[in-house]
Amino acid sequence: MCLFCKIINKEIPSNIILENEEFLAFHDINPKAPVHILAIPKIHVDSFNEVNPELMASMTKFIQNIAVEFQLDESGYRVITNIGENGGQEVKHLHFHILGGAKLKWEHFSDANPQDFL
Repeated sequence: MCLFCKIINKEIPSNIILENEEFLAFHDINPKAPVHILAIPKIHVDSFNEVNPELMASMTKFIQNIAVEFQLDESGYRVITNIGENGGQEVKHLHFHILGGAKLKWEHFSDANPQDFL
């Protein structure tokens, strides 16, 4: 059983901020912004590559509700999902990072040379 499935089953504690029948949202334990929340489906889906459109439709509304709850909808926020090893996915359970609460930077590519990736 993956880490996020254990959080869903309440086997591992988390700081839950929003929950419904399909999804769970909680604060990231290693925040990268003043607001850094993870939103996950309660059913196990390895990554964005495997998710079905119906689940994503519901997930979209759930993430929008988080943005409203934390007053990010007006000031702006970032939604990120990492897919696979090269994409930086550390937990093989679909999850979205919702980051906000400050002007966000894009540091990891700010001084990147595209030739380094070829």
